[in-house]
Amino acid sequence: MGKLYLVTGATGHLGNTIIQKLVSGGERVRALVLPGDKLIGHLPYGTELCFGDVSDIHTLRPFFASAEEELIVIHCAAVVSIASGHQQSIYNINVQGTKNVVDLCVENRVRKLVYVSSVHALPVLPKGMTMTEIGEFSSKKVKGFYAKTKAEATSYVLKAAAGGLNVSIVHPSGIIGPYDNGCSPMTELFLNLDAQKLPAIVSGGYDFVDVRDVADGILSCCENGRSGECYILSGNYIPVPVIARAIGEALGVKIPVTLPLWLAKAAAPFFELCSKLNKKTSLFTSYSLYTLSSNSLFSNRKAKTELGFKPRPFRETVADTVNWLRACRRIGASDS
Repeated sequence: MGKLYLVTGATGHLGNTIIQKLVSGGERVRALVLPGDKLIGHLPYGTELCFGDVSDIHTLRPFFASAEEELIVIHCAAVVSIASGHQQSIYNINVQGTKNVVDLCVENRVRKLVYVSSVHALPVLPKGMTMTEIGEFSSKKVKGFYAKTKAEATSYVLKAAAGGLNVSIVHPSGIIGPYDNGCSPMTELFLNLDAQKLPAIVSGGYDFVDVRDVADGILSCCENGRSGECYILSGNYIPVPVIARAIGEALGVKIPVTLPLWLAKAAAPFFELCSKLNKKTSLFTSYSLYTLSSNSLFSNRKAKTELGFKPRPFRETVADTVNWLRACRRIGASDS
C-alpha cells in the first residue's frame, strides 16, 4: 500500500517548502489550494491539486478521497496574524478549519496527522524561564487573538489524540527563510530594508527558525512523532537590531534608527490605522510589539532527541534568503 501526503496551506511559505521536499524525494503529494490562488504556479511539477477551503468541510471531502493509499496529513493551513483584535475570518480558518481537518482524519482513518500549531499557543512564562512542551491548552492562558486561535485549535487536536487519532503537534517559533512566494512579515522586513522604506526598527527580540528546518522537523514527525505529543521547533533568540544588522550587511544597505519599545508601543495604534487606510500590513502592531518584548526562550531539546531536529545558524538563513530574493528579482540584484 502506497503513501499519499495531503498538505493543507500548500502555497504558504511552510506548506510549499514541505511539498518541495516531498516531491523531490519521490513522494506522492496532494495539495489543498483555494480556488484562484495566484501562488499555485510555484508548486512543483507532479503535485496533485485539490481545490477547497478548510473552513468549509464539504469542500474538503474530495481532498481525503483515497482508494488504497495510506494517508498522511500535514495541516499547515492557518492565518498568521500580528494584527490586534478579533477577526472572524482568522477564527474560521485557524479554529474551525482545524476542527474540520481533524474530524475528516478520524472519519477517513488516516495513518497520521501532523498539526502545525505555534509557540504562541504556549502560555508565556516570566522572563528568564525556558518554555517547554505542555499537555493542556487554553485560549484564556495566552494573549493576542492569533495565539488564542492556535491554543483553542491545539486543544481540539489533543482531544482527538486522546480519542485514538494518531496525531502529533509541532510548535514552530518565528519562521524565516527563502521560498516565501507570498510576503510574510519577516520577508517584508527584507524587502523594506532593501528598499529603504522602513523609517525605524525597534528594540526587543524573538526566537526565529529556518523554514527548511521546520519542514524537516515536520517530515520527521510524520514517521517518528509520538501520538498525542507536542514538539517545539525553535531556533535561536535574536534581538531585532541584530536581525536588522545581519540583513543589512547581506543586502549592503544602511540600517534605520532603533526606537525604544515604549515609544513604538505608544505609536502602534497610529501605525495600524495608517496601514488599514493604505490597505497594507503594519510591522508595528500592539501584538507584534508585545511579542518582541515578551519572554521567548523555548527549548527544542525534545524535537532534537526524538525527531533529529537541527536548526541551522541564523546568518546562514539570512544569506540564503537574500540570495533567493535576488534570484527572484524581488530585491536589487547588485552585490553587497
